[in-house]
Amino acid sequence: MPEKVNILLVGGGGREHAIATAISRSPRVGDLWLTHPDNPGLARLGRSVDVPVSAREIYRLQQFCDHKKIGLVVVGPEEPLAEGFANKLASPTRVVFGPVSDAARLEADKAWAKQVMRSASIPTGDSRTFTDFTAAKSYVESREEAPVIKAAGLAKGKGVIVAATKEEAIVALERIMVQKVFGDAGRTVVVEERLEGPEVSVLAIVDGRNILVLPPCQDHKRLGDQDTGPNTGGMGAFCPSTTLTAEMMQTVEREILVPTIDGLRRDGIEYRGVLYAGLMLTPAGPKVLEFNVRFGDPECQPLMARLKSDIVELMMATCAGKLDQIDVEWSEQPACCVVLAAKGYPDKPRAGDIITGLDQAEKLPGVTIFHAGTKRGEKGQIVTSGGRVLGVTALGVDLSDARRRAYEAADLIQFDGKVMRRDIGAGV
Repeated sequence: MPEKVNILLVGGGGREHAIATAISRSPRVGDLWLTHPDNPGLARLGRSVDVPVSAREIYRLQQFCDHKKIGLVVVGPEEPLAEGFANKLASPTRVVFGPVSDAARLEADKAWAKQVMRSASIPTGDSRTFTDFTAAKSYVESREEAPVIKAAGLAKGKGVIVAATKEEAIVALERIMVQKVFGDAGRTVVVEERLEGPEVSVLAIVDGRNILVLPPCQDHKRLGDQDTGPNTGGMGAFCPSTTLTAEMMQTVEREILVPTIDGLRRDGIEYRGVLYAGLMLTPAGPKVLEFNVRFGDPECQPLMARLKSDIVELMMATCAGKLDQIDVEWSEQPACCVVLAAKGYPDKPRAGDIITGLDQAEKLPGVTIFHAGTKRGEKGQIVTSGGRVLGVTALGVDLSDARRRAYEAADLIQFDGKVMRRDIGAGV
């Protein structure tokens, strides 16, 4: 690869803005091209792709990459990974950071992921898989406790319902399997035992054989304070999490990450990219709630805020199978990310509300604002355009300081109907 590398970043949310921010700090980046320049945060960092971005017309993106001499493609979201962007955009002169479609099934097909875990003896909750609503309902009715209901396919972080009662679980089954609120993602449903304990996220970068475990993060999935309200894509996160001890991290690597990668290799699947393990720390030890095949959102935001090493070098080494030849350095300062969401999130988020206070918030020491669901309005002002609008992220001398800075910045930002939790990283 040349000293300067032209890069294509696929995706347009808060995770991708965080990745682009880290990429822009690299001395190796040449031109940074973006598939989603409508995001005002991303637009400041790169140039707009001028061809359609879809699996159906992937040849247009292939031609674009050839014409612009793209050397590295970074795929942020799960959908294009599941659709095979990593397979189709790789070439003899171009590498892709992200797993191929067969490996992306770990996230795109929860039923298949359960089979992988069972065959590799990876600790996870007991579960049954159903394609028939009546059979699933009968199974739930036969259980003593309310289970967790999961749409097996990709549902944008909203396909998991942690039911409080069996009646709630049956309603969830009906919405997913009969009313098809998640479309084809709910054709198959996983009914899983409800695990108890703290929930943590362990992300690792994998180059096919080597595993680099990243600092543990803790996400807050529920909409309201004290983990109340519906599940969301994530209302905030902090890093590093103090819930996982060094001994626990070794256990996770030995009993979860390594067997997963080895199990895939036995099936002829080489995993390269980010492997995200969502874990529950049960009394019996860490158990896998889910696998994701990309950086978590919002976990990526505090991770990228703390990353001191060159992310382009890290990604290139991953694609080349040479993770063992580089060192990765992290800031000693913890980071906290507070998500500002739109009115009506997660069910029916409202769009078009004018956002103010961004300039003042960004001037605060240690604060970075990552744009997730924003766009430019007709008069040039920044307005809401998605459920999760902004990821207000701050570094601090300790987690308490990082929280204080993040919330100080979050309070400066205003838009009608702003929703945010007040307890991200509290009580740690």
